[in-house]
Amino acid sequence: MINKIVVENYKSLHHLDLDVGRFNVLIGENGCGKSNILESVTLAAAVEADKLDNEFLSSRGIRVTDSHFMRSAFGGRNNSLPIKITVWDEFKNISKQYSITNDNKPYSKWTNFDNDGSIKLELPVEHVEFLIKLMKEKPQAFDTESNSDFYINLFNKIKNKVEKLENLQNFVIYSPENTALRNFYKEGQIEPLGINGEGLLKLLKTIRESAALKSNQKSRKEALFSFFKYKNEAEDFNRIDEIHAALQLFDWYKDLEIPKDLSESEDKVRITDKYLEEPFDQRSANEGFLFVLFYISLIVSEDTPKIFAIDNIDASLNPKLCSKLITELTRLAKKYDKQVFVTTHNPAILDGLDLGDDEQRLLVISRNKLGHTRYKRINLEDKPKSSSGEPLKLSEAFLRGYLGALPKGF
Repeated sequence: MINKIVVENYKSLHHLDLDVGRFNVLIGENGCGKSNILESVTLAAAVEADKLDNEFLSSRGIRVTDSHFMRSAFGGRNNSLPIKITVWDEFKNISKQYSITNDNKPYSKWTNFDNDGSIKLELPVEHVEFLIKLMKEKPQAFDTESNSDFYINLFNKIKNKVEKLENLQNFVIYSPENTALRNFYKEGQIEPLGINGEGLLKLLKTIRESAALKSNQKSRKEALFSFFKYKNEAEDFNRIDEIHAALQLFDWYKDLEIPKDLSESEDKVRITDKYLEEPFDQRSANEGFLFVLFYISLIVSEDTPKIFAIDNIDASLNPKLCSKLITELTRLAKKYDKQVFVTTHNPAILDGLDLGDDEQRLLVISRNKLGHTRYKRINLEDKPKSSSGEPLKLSEAFLRGYLGALPKGF
């Protein structure tokens, strides 16, 4: 899981040093740089995946423009300077540094320039991996009074160069749209889900098939070995149940029928309203229902990215539903080991957060007097109180301007 991001020279991010958690909510006025933060993570992901072409960047949610507009230009600075991004992964205990350049010529591609000249990796990758393994297993072989610091630094540099942040490689900024969710597919979309929600039906079929397969395997094993205990039974077999449970947020919802076979050509799901006798498909479903179905499927699936973002998560949702949805998503993010970044302008989203949980972060994004994007984390102790001394709801504190994140020009 990523725990820190440092960005230099990307759009409004002159220099931003950002600490993040498992579930991160970014708020701020329009144009303050929320989406730029998400895009910088996508740029880092593109380097990790070795796919810095514009087609890849666009399909992952970056608003691609001429290369000189992708860089900051504060104070008339040279717009040929590289974009620098550093990402820390606390689980792997490594940091990756990227220096992304472009010569600003028509059709030129972005490239990652490795400016660390202190080490040359001319050995085959498998040899370097063996060296890392040896350093881990037999550190005493490299640990002498005269060279221990040298080998420690060498090990860290080799490790950072060779080890990949696999979870980061698939980072996507999702911005689901009504039309894409109703049609379920778009030619040329990335899989399993396009940035606007394309591919949802196939993902639902895959989740259902996987659950059915595991359920059958469990039944066979239980018949042969009745004493066998499944350590992760609740986690392995109920992803479909999680989707059904989340859809109970809609008081009219009764059932969701997903086609049973991946090969079926039928491109629709059947939704049952408890007040109606006849089921209907996604083309007749209300927009908010499809958005919630998308978000829950995205977070519980084994096939979706481990780290992803959702831009404007409040779109088409009732304020109270926003709060309940965030509470549900934060729970599922921890259960299914996902890291999530969301942006919002709806104060109700904030009421779904538990600021007492360090894995949940409320980040207020703004711009300083020079126009540089900055951030402030709102902790539990920062939560404003009413005149009676009772903590205010975060939504109320937001609307009163106590948290910042509101326009000041009117």
